[in-house]
Amino acid sequence: MRDQKKFTDSEISEIIEMALSDDVSFDSIRELYGINSDQIKRIMKANINRSSYKTWRARVKAFSERRKHYK
Repeated sequence: MRDQKKFTDSEISEIIEMALSDDVSFDSIRELYGINSDQIKRIMKANINRSSYKTWRARVKAFSERRKHYK
């Protein structure tokens, strides 16, 4: 799996955009970038502000409870 430090700014931006989208699953991001959900969460935590990260995690958790195959 790729280490976060190897991603360009553009790739990090794209990963963040995909993770923030309700239409893109962690599996889709993994297929494109070779990273797992924990690595996606680390990228998000390092690159968006703390309150945005907390809001995003809460939304992802709520969504995953409603739809098993989502994030």
